[in-house]
Amino acid sequence: LPIYLKDDPKTKVILMFLEEVKDGPGLMKAARDVIKAGKPVLILKSGRTSEGASAAASHTGSMAGSDEVCDAAFRQAGIIRCQDIDEMFNIAIAFAYQPIPKSNRVAIITNAGGPGVLTTDAAIHDGLELAKFSDETTAILKKNLPATANIKNPVDVIGDARADRYSVALSAAFKDPAVDGVFVILTPQSMTEIDLIAREIAKVAHHYNKPVYSSFMGEADVAQGIDVLQRNKIPHYTLPESMCRAFATVYRFSQNQKEVPKPAPVFKDVDDARVEEIIQEVKNAGKHYLTEDLSDELLKAYGFPIVESVLASTEDEAVQKAENLGYPVVMKVVSDEIVHKSEAGGVILNIRSDREVKEAYKTILKNAKAYDIHAKVKGVLIEQMIPEGEEVILGLNRDNSFGPVIMFGLGGIYVEVFKDVSFRVAPLHASDAEHMIEETRSASILHGVRGHAPRDLDKIVEYILRLSQLAINHPHIQELDINPLIVRDKGKGAFVADARIMIKYE
Repeated sequence: LPIYLKDDPKTKVILMFLEEVKDGPGLMKAARDVIKAGKPVLILKSGRTSEGASAAASHTGSMAGSDEVCDAAFRQAGIIRCQDIDEMFNIAIAFAYQPIPKSNRVAIITNAGGPGVLTTDAAIHDGLELAKFSDETTAILKKNLPATANIKNPVDVIGDARADRYSVALSAAFKDPAVDGVFVILTPQSMTEIDLIAREIAKVAHHYNKPVYSSFMGEADVAQGIDVLQRNKIPHYTLPESMCRAFATVYRFSQNQKEVPKPAPVFKDVDDARVEEIIQEVKNAGKHYLTEDLSDELLKAYGFPIVESVLASTEDEAVQKAENLGYPVVMKVVSDEIVHKSEAGGVILNIRSDREVKEAYKTILKNAKAYDIHAKVKGVLIEQMIPEGEEVILGLNRDNSFGPVIMFGLGGIYVEVFKDVSFRVAPLHASDAEHMIEETRSASILHGVRGHAPRDLDKIVEYILRLSQLAINHPHIQELDINPLIVRDKGKGAFVADARIMIKYE
């Protein structure tokens, strides 16, 4: 990133094309410095596919493709990622030519009803609001526009409108305190004064510190008007949808600039020495994946609440330990060779009697051998059944460009089907963790819907931040899935029901 442009008085916005990112953290830091100086950074990055993702062993690894990580990292740093060259320049001219909108309320002025409705749909889709005109504005429009005109937002000045009608409507909209920006649309008709209307738009806009964007539809027929607009630094868009998207992007950027990140706490109750002991133990054994008992122990060392569990090596031992824990219980296969236990038929839930324990024990061993005849089964883990809660996933993966990446999303066995997940690059602020939750479609479920109580979101935030600290302090942890983390009602906490951890060492 050309950081020297941060202090260049002639540079208002920085545009970049990237084929690859070699130093992700360095790019993020440089971008933050430039953006903090008030200069947006727009990036168009090629290579949106990641064929290597399917080879990853963990859920997090398979879903954290390089493009998804880039999206998350850019968003985290405040970088605006553009989908194509058109979008990049559409957004750039909005930043360079017009004031930043104070809010997202827009007025639409058009001489054709259809484009006005299309613009309304696009604006709402992009998170904008139609401004509600004051009584004074409505009175001005009613007095100066024909009876057939629509004086509500979007304002239709009718197809035969000349420059004076556009001028009245535009001035009234600019003066209204409920309007933060104006979209002006023109379609060429027999009486349309294209050049004069463009000049009037520029003349009126000059007197107000509010953004105005334009869309003159008709290409060659409106070329002279477009030239006038561009010479007067009025952004012009061939399609109204592009105009709405550019305005919304500028508005979101301004809002993000106002946000003060919440600092993440440094957790003092962690046992980094024990984590390193476990990693060394796995390394000495020549393994890469932690068994479930070691995974649980490592997570306990970092303050994650683990469901109480015990290992059983025989049917009788399984029965005895299940009785000691108390029914109902869960039984899971324990084997270094079986990473995805559910896929192997190695997990049985809601076991409620001694007889069911014996049957489950036999079934799990049988399924394990069918899944991998060479798998060495160490036994079966007996766990308490967690009370009802929402299943979410927390994950860690290391990206070649950006380093440790944290994932949050809807958990359970269908995590890779729904792919309702979000990412951030560690280390995280507390506000990063909050945004990760809100970016998922399942956030509404966690907040409580249809009579269900809200879940313990504070605990989700805490465990995301603990995972971020773990990722920074222990670089040998290559991949980690907590799936599911069962989140109970607000104030009742959450529990790790299953975890998978992979170590990478030289």
